[in-house]
Amino acid sequence: MDAEELLEKYAAGERKFHSVNLSQENLKGAELSEIDLTSANLTGVDLSGANLTQAKLNSTNLTKASLIDTKLNSVSASSATFYWADLNGADLSRSNLNGANLNHANLEQANLTNVNLSSAKLIYANLDIANLSGANFSSADLTAASLAEANFSRANLTKANLGQAYLIGSNLTLANLSEAILQSAKLQGSIFHRSNLYQVDLSGMNLADIDFTAASLQTTNLTKTFLQGANLEKVNLRWANLTKANLDGANLIRVDLTGANIYGATFKDADLTGAIMPDGEVYKPIAAEAEIGKQEISLEKVISMTRKVINTDNAPAPVGPYNQAIAASGQFVFIAGQIAIDPRLGDVVYTDDVKKQTEQVLANLEAILTAAGATFEDVVKTTVFLADMNDFAAVNAVYAKYFPENTAPARACVQVSRLPKDVLVEIDAIAVIGG
Repeated sequence: MDAEELLEKYAAGERKFHSVNLSQENLKGAELSEIDLTSANLTGVDLSGANLTQAKLNSTNLTKASLIDTKLNSVSASSATFYWADLNGADLSRSNLNGANLNHANLEQANLTNVNLSSAKLIYANLDIANLSGANFSSADLTAASLAEANFSRANLTKANLGQAYLIGSNLTLANLSEAILQSAKLQGSIFHRSNLYQVDLSGMNLADIDFTAASLQTTNLTKTFLQGANLEKVNLRWANLTKANLDGANLIRVDLTGANIYGATFKDADLTGAIMPDGEVYKPIAAEAEIGKQEISLEKVISMTRKVINTDNAPAPVGPYNQAIAASGQFVFIAGQIAIDPRLGDVVYTDDVKKQTEQVLANLEAILTAAGATFEDVVKTTVFLADMNDFAAVNAVYAKYFPENTAPARACVQVSRLPKDVLVEIDAIAVIGG
């Protein structure tokens, strides 16, 4: 079917054109509202400036089609293919493009307000300056897409893949990015006011000066993230991992850090006025700061580091995987003595093998630490109980795999006359988290 025949039949009132072949046809500026082109071949067709309002384009092939300034609002185009299509300035508002393929498509300045693009593919797509307000991108693949200055306000990006995407200057106010992938994305100048980034991995990223005002970053991974000068006012960082993050000069006014891991993080010149610290207490500047009206803060002034190794030449040096002492503060976890019981069997295993018993003991300790939101790195003190001190070397060899000497906790090791269930080794531990 050619363009002329299609337009004649359309003018006569026909609307259903399933599986027709209109490849490379010229339909520029055509009036085709409510047309049904399900499964049609529109490869390379020119529909620029055309009106396809409320059209049905389900499973339609629009590869390399020209749709510049085309009216595609309220269109049904699930599983349609727009590969390399040019949709510059097109109106796709309120359309359903669930599962559509828009890889390499040009959607610059397009209107996609309230469009459904769930599970759609937009790899390397160009959405610069596009209006994506209220759009649904749940589970969509936007890998390496260009989204500069795009408007994502109130958009749903749950579990969307934005890895390597270019989001410079984009507006994500009130957007839902829960469990989204943002690794290697460019976010400079983006706005995340009141957005939801629950359980997003932002570790190691450069987020300097980004505005997260009142956003939720609960349980977000910010390990080694560069947040210098970022605006985190009223942000929810409950249970977030900020290990070794750089928060120098950041605005942390009234931030909620309840349960957050800030081990090794830096807070030089940060403003923590009214902030809720990891232990649940509201931050109060020390007297000297209050007198001169300063709000700058370093981690040591807020709270001692979660875990600090203490060693002195005035006491005997460690002779194994332990340290003389550990200074710690925060939430203490006291772990009961563990023996070589396999929780799946409910009974002691490896009754005659002290090395394998030690492995099981440490596996049990790790399971309890994990349940408490901690790791072996958070352990500050252990006690090793042996039925026979001659087993010390064997137990120590296994123990050293879990506790490197330079960061190992303080330790005591004793021989006892008998242990529960006649096991060969028992270990208890104290850990500190949320400091």
